[in-house]
Amino acid sequence: MVTLPGNNNILLRAEDLCKTFPLPEGNGVFTALKDVSVTVRNGEVVALLGRSGSGKSTLLRILAGLIPPSSGEVQSGNKAVRGPNPDVAMVFQSFALLPWLTVQENVELGLKARGMGREERRARALKAIDMVGLDGFESAYPKELSGGMKQRVGFARAFVVQPLVLFMDEPFSALDVLTAENLRGEIGDLWEAGTFPAKSILIVTHNIEEAVLLADRVIILGSNPGFVRGEVQIDLSRPRNRATPRFKALVDHIYTVMTNPAAKVAEAVTKVVEVAKPPTPQKAPPEQFPPLPHARAGGLSGLLELLVEQGGRDDLPMLADRLRLEVDDLLPIVDAAALLGFAKVAQGDVMVTPEGHAFATSTILESKEIFRQQVLDHAPLVTLIYQTLKEKNDGEMRADFFLDILDEHYPDEEAERQFGTAVDWGRYSELFEYDARSGWLWLPEVASGGPDE
Repeated sequence: MVTLPGNNNILLRAEDLCKTFPLPEGNGVFTALKDVSVTVRNGEVVALLGRSGSGKSTLLRILAGLIPPSSGEVQSGNKAVRGPNPDVAMVFQSFALLPWLTVQENVELGLKARGMGREERRARALKAIDMVGLDGFESAYPKELSGGMKQRVGFARAFVVQPLVLFMDEPFSALDVLTAENLRGEIGDLWEAGTFPAKSILIVTHNIEEAVLLADRVIILGSNPGFVRGEVQIDLSRPRNRATPRFKALVDHIYTVMTNPAAKVAEAVTKVVEVAKPPTPQKAPPEQFPPLPHARAGGLSGLLELLVEQGGRDDLPMLADRLRLEVDDLLPIVDAAALLGFAKVAQGDVMVTPEGHAFATSTILESKEIFRQQVLDHAPLVTLIYQTLKEKNDGEMRADFFLDILDEHYPDEEAERQFGTAVDWGRYSELFEYDARSGWLWLPEVASGGPDE
């Protein structure tokens, strides 16, 4: 694909997008995106890469016209997007097939909605089905297909409308490793052969290697709220080889940026662009309740034990590859280890601290005591729950009390996740107990079976 110079080459443009959602009980708003501007040009693959909470999928849905921005504007083909964007098609993570329709009928859906005649629909659908390697399965129903085959149907359904820009929302993340690699390679082959049925691709991913493998530009988003930190130009020839030093250097740089919110984003190896000034943070004062990374104590322990076996230090991309973990799975564990003082992260490497080494190599009881002390020193939410229970005469409290506090700073789902992580850490360190059925927390020494109903 050849990209032509000039603004006339821009297929999709978003300027100063903001998106807010109301918090429960009228507690204000949660800002998902703040002052986000992006462009997609003819003949390029653009990857949106960011950690959980950076608003990647929200941004994609605004660009597709599925949800409106709170402010800012999206233009597609020099026209403002005021509803579903007719210039794009989307491939979803969850396949989103209608189970009562055959493969061919699912693929024809978009064309039927546009009023296309039966024969033309059929011809285009069969061509798209053949393009994704499902020839012979036209009359099969989704229940007869594997996960990889279902996603091929999703690609065919998007291909058949021949969009200007194909949107892909983490399209390989629900597949097993081998199926994802196979389908990712086939999409790359179509693009490199010049037979791809769209002029450009915009892919949302949490897989750093996937972004470097497929994209010409990687736009990196920051979190809380989502904003553009910068972009990395992927100056690699196609087809791409993961084993080259340049490929590894790009992956390593992006890992470094993703693990350090203050790091500058290098557009190229020798050129660094300034990071956009982070927007005003959400309501929650970081010094009072810094968000807890969603990692379980067992995962922390396993990571630290592996690092100790590697001599106390490891390269994050290599570690992720060995563990077969995506960035959204590995980095919360690394973040939790750093928050609790068990590890440090620098230049794409993770290093065990003396506290982390002691935690990973001590007996179970000693490890619990170390974990308990680090949690009390570094996790204010867990400490708040523990101190509140200690101040109560009966040592008991309903979970709703703490969820109400969290609801002032987070949407419902994230408030529940923050509470769940705090409970996991508190239980592991034997600071308190929790009964999910009754919704009560209590100090371990108060009662062996929890508070009375």
